[in-house]
Amino acid sequence: MNTDFNVIRQYNFPTTIRFGAGAVAELAPHLVSKNLSQPLIVTDPNVEELDFFKNIVKDIRSKNISVEVFSDIHKNPVKSDVLRGGNMYSASDRDSIIGIGGGAAMDVARAIALRVNHHRDLFDYDDLIGGDVYVTEEVPYFITVPTTSGTGSEVGRSAIISEDETHRKRILFSPKLLAKIVFADPSLTMNLPPFITAATGMDAFTHNLEAYLAKDFHPLCEGIALQGIALINSSIEDAVNKPNLESRARMMIGSLMGAVAFQKGLGVVHSLAHPLSSLIDMHHGLANAINLPYGMRFNIKGNENKFETIAAMMDLKKKSGKAVVKRLFELNKKIGLPRKLHKAGVKEEHLQELADLAIADFAHPNNPKPVTRKDFLELYNEAL
Repeated sequence: MNTDFNVIRQYNFPTTIRFGAGAVAELAPHLVSKNLSQPLIVTDPNVEELDFFKNIVKDIRSKNISVEVFSDIHKNPVKSDVLRGGNMYSASDRDSIIGIGGGAAMDVARAIALRVNHHRDLFDYDDLIGGDVYVTEEVPYFITVPTTSGTGSEVGRSAIISEDETHRKRILFSPKLLAKIVFADPSLTMNLPPFITAATGMDAFTHNLEAYLAKDFHPLCEGIALQGIALINSSIEDAVNKPNLESRARMMIGSLMGAVAFQKGLGVVHSLAHPLSSLIDMHHGLANAINLPYGMRFNIKGNENKFETIAAMMDLKKKSGKAVVKRLFELNKKIGLPRKLHKAGVKEEHLQELADLAIADFAHPNNPKPVTRKDFLELYNEAL
């Protein structure tokens, strides 16, 4: 069935999502309707320079709304980014926060929202040490506008922020950090370059695949993940190589679905990927893309039935884990991403430290089978 993605539709899941080409035009009127007159827009330095971003700011200001823009963030966000943004929020007397961009901008925006009324050390709120119990105050009105189809952070309730010195990743989490409304406009992704479309798209694919395989019983997330797998598998090649509104819209939906699904958990691939971002500043989506076939192959034994279902959702002739892995390798090639880590700057001397970081990562405890440090080292060697 063909879908007209120029029609703006509303989904409530539980966040209100306004989805469709042109949805971002509703942002300024929404601020007016909520009597919000001093938003802080959080974005990244690249998005800040793009015409569509400048048009969004111009449209908001045309409603006699004061706008401040904070874009001084790293592509893998660190604590100092959040503290600077929080200082700008307070110093300029803001009343709301709008995250516009990909995962980095969303994470910083969400962490700033937490920071405004919570004044302990930022990492006291780390969910991995039970810090969510300290999230007791209200947060500013929070709006998200995604510009990539990757992390799905626009519908998330957590932010991943690294320590400045060690680059150890921390998770800030609370249902209070859900956006009040999302303006998901696939037309904003139309001018993304092929590499960013490919890398972020494989990030979204990884979210759905790992969420479906993650251990424990969560049929709601599994159903969403399977549909996300089907959408991304059938759309990503066109979205990268011959983009149109339909392929980009389907990728944005698949990304949203992955972010909803991975509340069930992630797994070995993310624990392989996170250290690559920390240690050599690799793009997170690229790190996931390269490691995804190897991580999936590691997970086949003991999960053959689930891989048969994945293969069916990917419309593969052979319904097996081996066929899924083959498709993932082929897909990376078709969308211009490397098969091996050395093509992305990883060297043999990095592997021991990468394995140390991977075994300490928060994602792999949800993997459907246990992963040891030796396993991580072997997987890195395979992928190198």
